[in-house]
Amino acid sequence: MFVLHPQLASDGIEVGQFRLSKLLLINDRQYPWFVLVPRREDVTEIFQLDEEDRIQLLRESCWLAEALKDAFSADKINIAALGNMVSQLHVHHIVRYRDDAAWPAPVWGRLPALPYDDEQVAQCVARLQTVLTGPIDYAEGFR
Repeated sequence: MFVLHPQLASDGIEVGQFRLSKLLLINDRQYPWFVLVPRREDVTEIFQLDEEDRIQLLRESCWLAEALKDAFSADKINIAALGNMVSQLHVHHIVRYRDDAAWPAPVWGRLPALPYDDEQVAQCVARLQTVLTGPIDYAEGFR
């Protein structure tokens, strides 16, 4: 049975679910930062997914990345599956701007997180929803 890693649950706000992956918003308002977590047990690497799930993860990643680029007018979308701190497979999708606080460096460990308030979370997810409508089931509170 799939269980979300406690660190991801602590750092993220559940936004919804694609066919394969849970979608989280990382609770740091400095960057629109979303994470896809495939709902599969004991998977730490993309190659451990079966072929169908690998293809589905790529679809979901592309849907999300394109939606983020459009919704947030991103200069760049950083996509990464590192897993050094949390081994459960998860894929980061981070909206980057040339004038953001960490540019051009990676965001990890750069600055302390600045949590969203409830209104900011709602606004962030609403922006995503303007362009990401079809293949996702939004969590309660975002429908």
